[in-house]
Amino acid sequence: MSSPVILITGALTGIGRATAIAFAETGARLVVSGRREAEGKALEKELRELGADAHFFQADVRRDEEVANLVDQTVARFGRLDAAVNNAGTEGQPGAVTSQTAESYAATFDTNVLGTLLSMKHELRVMLAQKSGSVVNVSSTYGHEGAAFASVYVGSKHAVEGMTKSAALEVASTGVRVNAVAPGPTDTGMLDRFTGTPENKAALVSRVPLGRIGKPSDVAHAIVFLASDSASFVTGQIVTVDGGKTAG
Repeated sequence: MSSPVILITGALTGIGRATAIAFAETGARLVVSGRREAEGKALEKELRELGADAHFFQADVRRDEEVANLVDQTVARFGRLDAAVNNAGTEGQPGAVTSQTAESYAATFDTNVLGTLLSMKHELRVMLAQKSGSVVNVSSTYGHEGAAFASVYVGSKHAVEGMTKSAALEVASTGVRVNAVAPGPTDTGMLDRFTGTPENKAALVSRVPLGRIGKPSDVAHAIVFLASDSASFVTGQIVTVDGGKTAG
């Protein structure tokens, strides 16, 4: 059997990049995507040096036609799509509810919610025709809990989890699965921007029972599992990867 074909959005940094590397190490064939061509080509080169058949295609997940083209290019290159990881996201503009605007709302929801919806729309049309496939969306522990001064981001991740469960139910009878991972504090540039200061970051990490911040690879390994046949009876689930932070 040929190696599975994996598509990853938001693949250029953080969890997306770690996921691309993790899949490359399994021998998967990869399409990685993001908005910055130079970084994308550098990642493509790195993945090929690991032995992966990898290609970068530039796309903005907020634009329906670009997502459609991304999926079509993946199928044109490899003939199928076995798993898709929808990781493109933004922390938006943290702050009090009273400081938010229509523009700050759109800046977050257009990427995190509309981007996930459009990605699933086009990925699932391919997978439904194949009668197989696995979609893994990237949420957050804030997708199922609240956080002061982060209402727009929190709302967007609640939406991702709701769409994940709903899409899973829509396609369950076809052999296609849809799940999400919900990372806790993970050592990425987004976390640094979100927390703002080393003190805020340390305070957040202090509430993790395992006593450390998560690594992007911790989340990547959970994604690889959900995308694989080892998780063939798992769908409609939100798999939390947070060092026990939400266990209490």
